[in-house]
Amino acid sequence: MLHCSAHMTDGNMDRCMPLLILLLMGRHGLCQKAEVCSKSLINSCDDCIKSGPYCAWCQTLNFTKAGEQDAVRCDTRAELISKGCKENEIISPPNKLNLAKDDPLSASQNGQVVQMRPQKIDLDLRPGLPVSFNVSFKAAEGHPVDLYYLMDLSYSMKDDLENVKLLGTDLFAALRKITNHARIGFGAFVDKTVLPYTNTNKEKLLKPCDENDQQCQAAFGYRHVLSLTPNKKDFEAEVKKQFISGNLDSPEGSLDAMMQAAVCEDKIGWNSNSTRLIVLTTDAGFHMAGDGKLAGILEPNDEQCHMENNLYVKSTEMDYPSVGQLAMQLEKNRIQTIFAVTQNVESVYKELSKMIPKSEVGVLSSDSKNVVELIERAYYALSSKVTITHDSLPENVRVVYRPICSHGEQQNEKQGVCDQVHVGDEVVFEITVTADSCMENKFFTISPRGIKDTLTVTINTTCKCQCDTAGPIVDPHPHCSNNGSISCGICRCNKGHVGQFCNCTIGDKDEHTLRASCQKDNGTECEGRGDCVCGRCECHNTDSGSQYYGPYCECDDDHCEKFQNQQCGGKGKCKCGKCECNPGFEGSACQCKTSDEACRTVNNSVCNGRGSCKCNQCECRGGYQRPHCLECPGCTDPCQTKVNCIECLGFESGPFKKNCSAACKTISSKIVEKFPFKSKDCKQKDSEGCWMTFRLVQLVGEDNYKAEILKQRECPEPPNVIAIIGGSVAAVALIGILLLMLIKLLLYMKDLKEFRKFENEKKKSKWAEADNPLFQTATTTVANPTFTGGD
Repeated sequence: MLHCSAHMTDGNMDRCMPLLILLLMGRHGLCQKAEVCSKSLINSCDDCIKSGPYCAWCQTLNFTKAGEQDAVRCDTRAELISKGCKENEIISPPNKLNLAKDDPLSASQNGQVVQMRPQKIDLDLRPGLPVSFNVSFKAAEGHPVDLYYLMDLSYSMKDDLENVKLLGTDLFAALRKITNHARIGFGAFVDKTVLPYTNTNKEKLLKPCDENDQQCQAAFGYRHVLSLTPNKKDFEAEVKKQFISGNLDSPEGSLDAMMQAAVCEDKIGWNSNSTRLIVLTTDAGFHMAGDGKLAGILEPNDEQCHMENNLYVKSTEMDYPSVGQLAMQLEKNRIQTIFAVTQNVESVYKELSKMIPKSEVGVLSSDSKNVVELIERAYYALSSKVTITHDSLPENVRVVYRPICSHGEQQNEKQGVCDQVHVGDEVVFEITVTADSCMENKFFTISPRGIKDTLTVTINTTCKCQCDTAGPIVDPHPHCSNNGSISCGICRCNKGHVGQFCNCTIGDKDEHTLRASCQKDNGTECEGRGDCVCGRCECHNTDSGSQYYGPYCECDDDHCEKFQNQQCGGKGKCKCGKCECNPGFEGSACQCKTSDEACRTVNNSVCNGRGSCKCNQCECRGGYQRPHCLECPGCTDPCQTKVNCIECLGFESGPFKKNCSAACKTISSKIVEKFPFKSKDCKQKDSEGCWMTFRLVQLVGEDNYKAEILKQRECPEPPNVIAIIGGSVAAVALIGILLLMLIKLLLYMKDLKEFRKFENEKKKSKWAEADNPLFQTATTTVANPTFTGGD
C-alpha cells in the first residue's frame, strides 16, 4: 500500500500538486512505501536529510525533552507529527522535475522529424528517493534511410556478385516503399593481405583467383567503393566495375570492414538525421580480435578511421576488432546491422547478432537472388522493435524502465523494449531515476537504439536543509544562552562556546581537547548516548524513559541478556549491561538455580578441583573436559613433566636433589618392590642414565599427583676398560701389519714389472759372434818328458 500522507498534507499541497499533475510524472515520484528512518549519528538537519529518503527534520524550538539529543528531531514525517511537531515546522525536501525542452512529436520548429519527447529534463532529487516520468516515442513515416551494402568479394561469392550487379533497381524500389529519402552506398572486403590469410606471392597478390578467371582484382582487406547516393545509376555503375578477388582461409575480414564503415562517417557519407543500415553479405565466418597474432599483428584495433584512397591502409598493421569494440561503435554511431548470410553460417551470425544491438540475420540463397526480399524483411523486423536505453550514467544513479506498449514488452534496469511497433504507433516508457548520493550538475542521455533523438537528463540533489525562520534572525538568541543563533531549530554556537545550548565556555582550552575527554578509548563521543558539555558527558534518556549513566554514558539498565524473553530471566536486576542475580540463581541471564549436584564426583569434589560449577555444569580449566574435568587430551604427559621429581623422591638424585620437598610438594610418593596390579606404567631415563619405572595417579586439583615408584632401576653395566684397551691395541697392531703387507706387495709388484721389462728388452737384442781383440786367453806350455825332438 502506498503511503502519501507524508507528502500530501495541507502544509505542502501547493508544492506537491504541480509536480503530480505534470504529464510526464510517474507513480514513483512522491508517494512511496512507508519506511523507517535511520537516525544513527545525526547531529544536524543536513545529516538527517542525507541519512534516508524518508527522514524529515523538526525545527521547532524546545522539541527535545531533558536528556534527549537532537537526533530525535530526525524521523519520518508521521512520527514527528505524532510527537507534537507542527506540519509547517517539518523539513523534508521533495523531488522536483522540470521539463526544460518538450517539443511535440513529428515536427519541431526547424522542420526536422521529432520521434521522442521530451528532449531535456532537469531533476532535483532527494538522495534515495526515486522519481518517475514518461517518455513517448512515435516512429515517423518517411524517415530518411541510409543503406550501406557491404559485400564479401572472396572467390566463393563469384555467382552472388553477378546478381548484385543487377539489384540496383529492385533495391531502390524496396527502399521507396519505406521512404522517399533513401540512399545507397557500396563497399567490399576480403581479408588481410598477409599470410596465413592471403597468398603473399607477388603474382598471387595481383591475381588471387584461378588462372582461368580473367576478371579478378588484386587482393585487398576493405575497399570503400561508393559513398551513399540517392542515384541508382551511380550504384549500378560502380558495382558493375567490381570483380571477384580471393584469399586462403575460410573466415573473412568482415569485422574490419564493418568497423571502418561505422567510424569513417565522412567517407561513407552518413546523414546525421537518417536511419543507418549496414547490410553485410557473406558465405563465410569472420576473424576477430586475437586472430591477427597468426600473422604477427599484435597492435590492437584502435577503432579509428584509416581510409586513404578508399582503402583501409592499416589492415596489415592492426588486429581485427573485437565483437565488443564493434558493437560499441555501431551503437555509438546509431547503425543497425542486417547480416545476409548463407545457411552454412547462419548459426554463427545469429550468435554474433545476440551481442550486437539492433541487428538481424537473414538467410541468403546460394546466388543471393533473394537479398532484396531479405533486406526488406529484416528492416521491418528492426524498425518494429523499439529499444530505449541510456548512456553516460553517473555513479550512484539507478535507472529502471517500464515499457507501456500494446504488444510484447521487456523490462529491466538497462533498457525497455516494445515489440511489434508500426509506423505511426506511439509507445510510452515509464522511467524511474534514483540518485543514491549527493551530486551536482550530473547528466546522462536516454535514446532509442538506432535513432538520433535523445533525452538529456540533468541531476542535482538536495542534501542541505533550507530552513524557514519565523520573523527576523536573532543573534545572539536567548535559547542559546545568548552565545549563538538558531539554525533549523538547534543552536549554532559562537566561537569560544559549545554545548546543546551554547552554555559552556571553553576559554583557553581547545574544543577538540574537551571533546576528547568525553571519548572512551578514542571512541564515539559519550558512546553516542549523550552530549559532551564542558568536557563531561550529559547522558540522554533511553527509549524506556530511564537514563544512561557512567563517565561516558556507557551504562544502561535496559540491555542485559534475556532468558525466556525476560531480562535476567526475571530472577535478577540489570546493572550496566550485566545481570546481578537474586540469591539462589546464577548465570549470565540468571537462568540457573544455584546447585553443584551434577558437578560432584565420586570423591565428593566439585569438578575434580579443575573447574567451577556454573548452572550445575562444570566449566573446566586448562583443557580439561566435561562432564567432570577428569581428562585433558591436550595436556602434556605428566610422565615427562614429573620425571625430575620422581628421581629426587625415589632415588635422592637429579636436578631437584637439594630442594626436593619444595619443588615436588604436590606429589606424594611411595617406593614399592613391585606394582600390585597391571596398569599403565611410566618409564623414563634419569640423570644417571638409568631407567625408572613408576605410576602416577592424578588427585583432586590441577597439579596434584600420587606416585608409586619401583625400587629397582634398570641401569646399564659399566664398560670393560681392559677389553676396550686390549681390543684397541690389537686393532692398531693388525692395521699396522696390514699396512706393511700392503707396502711389501706394492714393492714386489713394482720389481716384478721392472724385471719383465728387462727380459723383454733382452729378447729383442742381437749379439755379434767375434773375438774381442782386447781380450786373449792365457796359454801354458809344458814339455813332454817322453818326447824328445831330434835334428
